[in-house]
Amino acid sequence: MPNKVLLVVHHTASPATQQLLEAALDGTRAEGIEGVHVEVRAALAATASDVLAADGFILGTPANIGYMSGALKVFFDNVYYPTLVAKPGAPYGLYVHGNNDTAGAIHAVESITKGMGWQRVHEPVSVIGQPGKTDTEAVWDLAATVAASLAP
Repeated sequence: MPNKVLLVVHHTASPATQQLLEAALDGTRAEGIEGVHVEVRAALAATASDVLAADGFILGTPANIGYMSGALKVFFDNVYYPTLVAKPGAPYGLYVHGNNDTAGAIHAVESITKGMGWQRVHEPVSVIGQPGKTDTEAVWDLAATVAASLAP
């Protein structure tokens, strides 16, 4: 059976978001998860072709001015219509880092993914301030959950 593809689309603009991305990537390699190939794309580099080739998604963004990063918004702007009905039911997970609030970013991403028919398989992980061990463990768990949802 061919590998399933898990696409990690992220905007990593700070040491905090880098720490969360690394936790997510570690989570995709959790023990017992086999048959899942992970592709990692910066939000400004990810394309509709990447989405069409993927079976599931992990999205990572900072919360900027109460919204997802401009880079993740550009990703969605570029892939929304070309992939709108291509991946119904595709599993996804979301992590968001903010200095004081992530609710607007989470709401915006969830509205778009719902419109695309993607299926959230883990509650969004919201990290406020400097990520601690509990935060990185939560992102690890999110990524492991998404990856496991694709494993045969």
